[in-house]
Amino acid sequence: QVQLVEAGGGLVQAGGSLRLSCVISARSFSGFPMGWFRQAPGKEREFVAAINWSADLTYYADSVKGRFTISRDNDKNTVYLQMNGLKPEDTAVYYCAVQLYNSASLYLQRSYDYWGQGTQVTVSS
Repeated sequence: QVQLVEAGGGLVQAGGSLRLSCVISARSFSGFPMGWFRQAPGKEREFVAAINWSADLTYYADSVKGRFTISRDNDKNTVYLQMNGLKPEDTAVYYCAVQLYNSASLYLQRSYDYWGQGTQVTVSS
């Protein structure tokens, strides 16, 4: 059974920072790509960032490029999302996900096989 648990969400003022973490319980975490998605109220879930297994390739949505950084620590079975320069439009529930069974595009939700329960990020203006 694969489980993902996010943490680090909260309320922050515009311009502030948060670091999200996602711990995965899996037999071999280091071999799998990971991603972060978010869903704002009344909107569809959207891609935020992704990272390959060796952490030498990262991918970002245009809306967060230059402000957010995805990273991973395979020894700790953890992936991180460092969010700087937060804006009110970043307010959403943030989800991490893992791709285990396919090699489809990391930008797509359907490419991921397991998801966390989400953590709320609220940015006040």
